[in-house]
Amino acid sequence: MSSKPCQSEVFEFCGPLYLTSCVDWRIQEHRRSIMASLVQGVYITERDRQQKRTGKNALAPAWWESFHFKCIKFLEDKIDNSIFGAIFEYMAPQYASPKYVIAIRGTMISPKTGIQDIYLDAKIFLNELSRSFRCGIALDAVEGMIGCAHPTNVWLAGHSLGSSIALQTGRDMVKRGYYLETYLFNPPFLRLPVDIVNNRHIKNGARITRSVVKAGLSIAFKKTKDGDPFTLLQSWIPYLFVNPRDMICCEYLGYFEHREKMERWGVGEIEKIATKNSVVGLVSDALGRDGETAHLIPSAIVTANMKNVTVKEPGLLVAHRLCQWWEQHSNWVSKRHQYST
Repeated sequence: MSSKPCQSEVFEFCGPLYLTSCVDWRIQEHRRSIMASLVQGVYITERDRQQKRTGKNALAPAWWESFHFKCIKFLEDKIDNSIFGAIFEYMAPQYASPKYVIAIRGTMISPKTGIQDIYLDAKIFLNELSRSFRCGIALDAVEGMIGCAHPTNVWLAGHSLGSSIALQTGRDMVKRGYYLETYLFNPPFLRLPVDIVNNRHIKNGARITRSVVKAGLSIAFKKTKDGDPFTLLQSWIPYLFVNPRDMICCEYLGYFEHREKMERWGVGEIEKIATKNSVVGLVSDALGRDGETAHLIPSAIVTANMKNVTVKEPGLLVAHRLCQWWEQHSNWVSKRHQYST
């Protein structure tokens, strides 16, 4: 017997109802909200499975059917048999809309999924996620859709752990010559967030020191050659959605801002060498393993949700939640960061 659903699972209670009758795919806010809703649909699908909610009792379909999508395939983890992703097909022709969206959920702390999800979280921070089953399944799904539609009509979306999988998949597709529109909500950044330090001088000093150290290690390990994977990615510009109070992803803001500061200060070449690598990736490379660092990307359109900063909402869980990305408010700050060699 299924348990009573919580309100956050029900589209009619907490979904972006304001969009169900007036979607314009040319508006960035609409695209962001719908991509987040599709990812939420994957979360709810797995909860439906765990709670044995089927047929009319299933809550997940409203999260995609409200926007004229049909789920054509679920992506299942081979280890715990959980649903971690889905392929959605858009059924209502409209200008600027995708044909297919591959959406991937993040970590779910429950007896049936928690062990595998946390194991994959650990792989993110060990820079080993690219060798996981889920990345392989997601890559196969994207390649299959590109066989059915033009790459511009195939989009990626993910939240938290799912955004790391989507990011890795997007990077792999760039290496094959395909630049997919990608939406990454609260993507993990693999180093301690300097942004939590309140003192501006200490933050700048820490970042400069880190850049110099990484540049030195990069040169020592001969990782400054032309044609490296980082430079190859520079024309791919995914959308990153970051909350400044989320310690898991907030360092993306500092990462891109620091690059621009180093350019203004006339030491851009040092930062260009350093920004291609993390210390984890460099050490992996020195040990003879694949040292390519999956979270580092050269270009992105970064949107910060400043609402939590303004109203002082407490807690990491609030800052990391997916539902913030379909909310209506005016506290969005977006900036395009373009890397050039």
